[in-house]
Amino acid sequence: MAFSPSIAVRELPLFPLPEVVLFPGRQLPLHIFEFRYRIMMNTILQGDRRFGVLMLDPATGKPAQIGCCAEIVHFQRLPDDRMKVLTLGQQRFRVLNYVREKPYRVGLVEWIEDQAADKDLSPLATEVDQLLRDVVHLSAKLSSQNVELPDNIPDLPIELSYWVAGNLYGVASEQQSLLEMQNTEERLEREAEILVSTRNHLAARTALKDVLKD
Repeated sequence: MAFSPSIAVRELPLFPLPEVVLFPGRQLPLHIFEFRYRIMMNTILQGDRRFGVLMLDPATGKPAQIGCCAEIVHFQRLPDDRMKVLTLGQQRFRVLNYVREKPYRVGLVEWIEDQAADKDLSPLATEVDQLLRDVVHLSAKLSSQNVELPDNIPDLPIELSYWVAGNLYGVASEQQSLLEMQNTEERLEREAEILVSTRNHLAARTALKDVLKD
């Protein structure tokens, strides 16, 4: 999933996006229309097709210091030099400083990885997986719709932690916090807390719905 860069520090074009957090292994489709980012994409396509995605805080207008490298896996040119691109999250990085701001941001970044686990995280990953399935089941019951999880949910704890974090919606600040964690166990434990809270909330709403229906 993640690539192994030959150097620990490199310059990387940066794309700040309001309340968007990319995780390794997750896809991110983009519609490129701003002039500076059209320039950036055309430059990237002549190189290794990689750039950094940073969450832009709408309150402060400042990009996060930690983001995820995106690799363009498919692109389509549109009229007026606009472009649709499909990207895939790769390695996480920390911005050390900005090399330049125009025509688009370029930062000097260092790659970051999770610390090696000192115990087997499979039981915790299994717990998170089951909580996820409980939430989906209750969501389907509450909405009276057929909601199913995809077949390709990762088994490895670190990949599962990225998958769950990448599928949390409407909580960009929480996602950013999960992205910045460098401990897989800590990330999975936080996701378990979020899923337990969501499951309990959905269970209460489902019970109320059943009472009112009767």
